[in-house]
Amino acid sequence: MEPTTGPGRIQLAGRTVQLAWLREHSTQAAPLFARARAEVGHASCLCRLPALRLVIRCTRAGRYHVAGWPGEGEQHDPNCPFHKLAPGLSGRDRYSTEAIRETDDGVFIRLATPLTSPLDQPETRDAPPEETPHEAGARRSVGLLGLLHWLWEQARLNVSHPQEGRLTWRTCHARLCHQLRDITINGRSTDEALYVVPPFTPAAADANAAALDAFRATLGRHGTTERRALLLGQIKDVAPTPYGVAYRLAHQRTPLYARAALHARAARSYRHAFGKSATQHGATRIALFVVERSPKGHLTVVDLAAMLTTGTYMPADSSYEVVMADALAACRRAFIKPLRYDSADAVLPDFVLTDVTPAAYVEVYGIHGRESYDRRKAEKREFYQRQDGQLIEWDVAEPLPVLARSGRRGCAPST
Repeated sequence: MEPTTGPGRIQLAGRTVQLAWLREHSTQAAPLFARARAEVGHASCLCRLPALRLVIRCTRAGRYHVAGWPGEGEQHDPNCPFHKLAPGLSGRDRYSTEAIRETDDGVFIRLATPLTSPLDQPETRDAPPEETPHEAGARRSVGLLGLLHWLWEQARLNVSHPQEGRLTWRTCHARLCHQLRDITINGRSTDEALYVVPPFTPAAADANAAALDAFRATLGRHGTTERRALLLGQIKDVAPTPYGVAYRLAHQRTPLYARAALHARAARSYRHAFGKSATQHGATRIALFVVERSPKGHLTVVDLAAMLTTGTYMPADSSYEVVMADALAACRRAFIKPLRYDSADAVLPDFVLTDVTPAAYVEVYGIHGRESYDRRKAEKREFYQRQDGQLIEWDVAEPLPVLARSGRRGCAPST
């Protein structure tokens, strides 16, 4: 008999279905969605009993889907698609509802970077990547890095599980686009505000080119405003040009252009992503660009945020974390990478192992002799002692620690 509970199983208007089926057949399931929304007010996730509530959302085009209930992500099974880390283990907690507002109708994000400007105001260019303010209260808007981390977290691209297999850009694109269906950024739907570079195949080349042209057409002057937008993709390399640099992206032939001063500031702000070690160990770089259309039709970068990832798109704060993430994956550990968003001063573990109870924490120590770094290390150790969870530490001057689960055969990742 097929199990009626477990991760990925949803109850909707008295019927139990697989989440994957709902996502693939949302039109066919529309009557179920409508009935559940009207009679119960929510769907139910059966990863655990008693069942947990799920929000039923409907896009402007009338397409239904389910999302995690705000504040209940921690209660889901660690293998459930709706599982979220406990409060305090994500930079998401630093924002007010003005910055990220979740309702039955969707998610409304207030981005700190304006995407439109009146034509009668002086034009500003090359705004530096945003610095994180040290404010006592919650942030009222989301920076570019915060938005990039939020998208990655919502799409569960910071989650690794041995049963999921190797993550590819095709999977990343599909998950990100699924999350974007009900999001509004600065009052604009993501159909207009954000373009995620699609995976390239020869068969899709013409369709991809047409999609990029359609995106480019939304930029520039529209009535009395100048429109900019966001573009998310993987940086393949950065090449010098007579006026600055060209960002060449994976899966896209058309480059993005930026002035040298902007790139220099980005390289300082996101030094791990743009450092020499960024391409070592099979690492890659993901960036969220603010772009505008030049008079000649080129895509010009006016701001950006970048993050370092492993070759399978797991975020990392340094090349040493890339090594650790790959080692954990090689040992078939299930883990999550907590993301800082815009909170540079947030004290978070480098990784959280979710295949043990209570969860275990992983720390990578790559700096020696710096007082502020040693102070943060001490703060983290005190936090883990209070949590009563196992702590796995790696001083990069030493070999990797034992990472395999107790009772399982060891693994030998490269270092």
